[in-house]
Amino acid sequence: MKNRVTGTFRSLRSFNFRLWTAGALVSNIGTGMQRVAQDWLVLTQLTDRNASALGIVMGLQFAPQLLLLPWTGSAADRLNQRKLLMLTQATMGALALILGVLTITGFVRLWHVYVLAFLSGSAAALDAPVRQTFVAEMVGDEDLPNAVALNATSFNAAQMIGPAVAGLLIAKIGIGWAFLLNGLSFAAVLISMSFFRLLEHFPK
Repeated sequence: MKNRVTGTFRSLRSFNFRLWTAGALVSNIGTGMQRVAQDWLVLTQLTDRNASALGIVMGLQFAPQLLLLPWTGSAADRLNQRKLLMLTQATMGALALILGVLTITGFVRLWHVYVLAFLSGSAAALDAPVRQTFVAEMVGDEDLPNAVALNATSFNAAQMIGPAVAGLLIAKIGIGWAFLLNGLSFAAVLISMSFFRLLEHFPK
């Protein structure tokens, strides 16, 4: 039984992958919080439950990931993935903090959400292919299938936890704090990558 459990989590033997898994879980929970809070902000505070406005926000956020994929995928293959991830994570964190401050201070407008959603989506368009392939740089070929599985499990778990946490935050302290906490959650990934043992990397 012990060997079976060890086998299930064997890719966590990698120091870098352990750091990444912890940081990414925190960040992904924050991202799940932001999506719920952003939708709630548009529907209840910036419009009178306008579904068209919500659709525009979602389009602006996710369209760049589809339209830019050929170029972002190429960048993921050619450039330093660790540095790219640190750039995209820092950018998305800063955008979330800006939206949080605008919301808490009462200055937020619908066009702010449109612009920030598009910028965040553009950063995510570069982040997504890099994030998927970066796992291969943290573990050897032998542990790669296990690392991919654990990475996917962590992501899906965060997508369940994040919306639940967002609901509690919105009910107790307000929408803006969900954005602020999401912005701060990106620090978990940045800090984890800053402590990577670069000599243990397996660049492809």
